[in-house]
Amino acid sequence: MLLSLVVHTYSLRYWFPATVMLGTAPAYLLSWGVWRLLSTVLPARLYHRLDDRLYCIYQSMVLFFFENYTGVEIVIYGDIPKNKENVIYLSNHQCTVDWIIADMLAIRQSAIGHVRYVLKDGLKWLPLYGWYFSQHGGIYVKRSAKFNEKTMQKKLLSQTQSGAQMYLVIFPEGTRYNPELKNIIADSQAFATKEGLAVLKHTLTPRMKASHIAIETMKGHLDAVYDVTVAYEGTLDSSGQRRPAPSMPEFLCKECPRVHIHFDRVDIKEIPAEPLFFRRWLHERFEIKDRLLTDFYESKDADKIHRFPTEGKPSPLSLCKTVPSLMILGGLTLPLLLTENGRKLYVKTWVYGTLLGWLWVNVFP
Repeated sequence: MLLSLVVHTYSLRYWFPATVMLGTAPAYLLSWGVWRLLSTVLPARLYHRLDDRLYCIYQSMVLFFFENYTGVEIVIYGDIPKNKENVIYLSNHQCTVDWIIADMLAIRQSAIGHVRYVLKDGLKWLPLYGWYFSQHGGIYVKRSAKFNEKTMQKKLLSQTQSGAQMYLVIFPEGTRYNPELKNIIADSQAFATKEGLAVLKHTLTPRMKASHIAIETMKGHLDAVYDVTVAYEGTLDSSGQRRPAPSMPEFLCKECPRVHIHFDRVDIKEIPAEPLFFRRWLHERFEIKDRLLTDFYESKDADKIHRFPTEGKPSPLSLCKTVPSLMILGGLTLPLLLTENGRKLYVKTWVYGTLLGWLWVNVFP
């Protein structure tokens, strides 16, 4: 009985925020859909401006749960520019929470509405979200030989030519680093050895295609690249071995007490254009990440483990930046659920929104 109560209480930590975030999605999509229809006769620049504001509202609500609700402490190493910039965000990739970390940095720069992602192709099948991410400027890519450079270039050019502000998130490793998946790590290290690159221990070998195409396509539009290294505290076992980073449900269940984010701004003019030199530059950036993560996870000094070498500063997120969005989306959702016609519209939005999304990503990739 007591064990069941404990398990039930633990699961509620996840199900409550998940229910709110998923439950408000139809109301958000309906609001966006109305604006999308109205904007068909308006300049694309105007559409992107309000679309970014709507996206800011939804993602700010998401951060209420991932930061304010969980009580996680965010420690930032480095200085985030106060003013918004057009940037590409490059980070190591360990878990699904990494997507939220990009939002955490962007909101501190008042740029959360401009966040767009380069996503693996399979994610386009996510109900509602998969389709909307594409509409917001996200780019779905396939790996290796199936990678379509022209599609990515076309999407990026359409965004920049319409004046959309850019905070493009890319994970160059292409897949998540999981210390328990020894075969993936071994294959990545073998590839590095074959190509004459330094072997990395705490990240996978970065792939350059998406990053290089994005930077070269938008070079005249970009200000900088944000080189970000993320480490989750609480991911060492009793023997000192690294464990997988927390999943979204685990994070929402408050299993991660602290996230450490190392931030480095690289001016776009400092990045080499020629593919061979760019590849070396990108790998060197990941060598730096690997050293930072090695210090974080393996330092023999008790005062240095679980932190990066430079000085970190806690960065609490004010409720003023998240609660208003929660109230707005709650106010849009409740009227739909309180009437029979509203509930029917709510369900239809989920069903038709999902079907339309699947049709769109396949007919208009």
